[in-house]
Amino acid sequence: MNKTIKQSAVLLLLSLILILSACSGGKGDNESPQQTGETNDPTNTAEPVTTSVPLPYDAPLTGLKLENAATARPIVVMINNYAAARPQSGLTNADVIWEVLAEGGITRLIAVFQSTSALTDTIGPIRSIRPYLIDIGDSFGAVLAHAGASNDGYAILQRQGKPYLDEISNAGSYFWRSKERKAPHNLYSSLEKLRTGAEKKKYSMDKQVPPYTFAEAGSTETGVPASDITISFLLKNYNVGYKYDSAAGLYKRSIGDKPHIDMNNNEQLSGTNLVVLGADHKTLDNEGRLSVDLNKGGSAILFQKGKAIEAEWVRAPDGMIRIVKNGEELPFVPGKTFFHIVPNKPTFEGHVTWVQN
Repeated sequence: MNKTIKQSAVLLLLSLILILSACSGGKGDNESPQQTGETNDPTNTAEPVTTSVPLPYDAPLTGLKLENAATARPIVVMINNYAAARPQSGLTNADVIWEVLAEGGITRLIAVFQSTSALTDTIGPIRSIRPYLIDIGDSFGAVLAHAGASNDGYAILQRQGKPYLDEISNAGSYFWRSKERKAPHNLYSSLEKLRTGAEKKKYSMDKQVPPYTFAEAGSTETGVPASDITISFLLKNYNVGYKYDSAAGLYKRSIGDKPHIDMNNNEQLSGTNLVVLGADHKTLDNEGRLSVDLNKGGSAILFQKGKAIEAEWVRAPDGMIRIVKNGEELPFVPGKTFFHIVPNKPTFEGHVTWVQN
């Protein structure tokens, strides 16, 4: 009887040990997530925090951030702005665009390409070059792309050894004619072709462009509100308008009362900075060819951030045309800049007007 009691006691003790072990194991399982840092809280949906690293380089002519340094030599292309040549192609890829009178009251666009990676996009239509257009391109240290030139223009290009690609005289294979338009408004090229042509001619392609000065807030100079701007040349069909989009911080461009479009992407041309500068113009011949003085300096107006700032332009020692006030260069807002050269006569002020909507 005592033996039976002892056996029962042993069995009871073993049962208690097993029960305690099971309870201990269960408790360990319940605490395991806390020990590993996990949680069963269904409301904890926080996303991992990521920090964006700013791009390390600034484009010298736009001030925009880039992943890789923009070191390419600029290509400056003479763009046809005749009404039959619009809409043009490739202008939304240009860093800077100049607009200046040519003969007969029409205007020409000078597109400066330096930081864009859109090498295969169509550019044009392309037209001829003049001495003062060479001067603009030369200020950027650029390779010049055009189709023909005035006699004075060819004399400068050839006698001064300028780097140029002329569809007519020395680089026809780097251009093409479109069948969709009539000559002379159908000549095109691309940066890929033009850079290949420049390399074939052994033009140096690593010449650094002098940079503009930029500030995110733009100039600290006090301006007056100006959101609707009109720039008048000689012919109404070439009057240029800009309306300021405060949400985008851009001036949307029109010409001849119509939005000015890039045919490559159907985008309206726009810029963050507009410059109007006055220069002395002189008619040279019966064809209406002009001489434009780009060294004398004079009056200028800078439009940015919806305001107009009266200033001056100077030809700086580095060859660039710069906008100054009280002897200090005015910074641009990062983005594209449009320059417009208008005659000083009858008055500089008569070529540009603006209102605040």
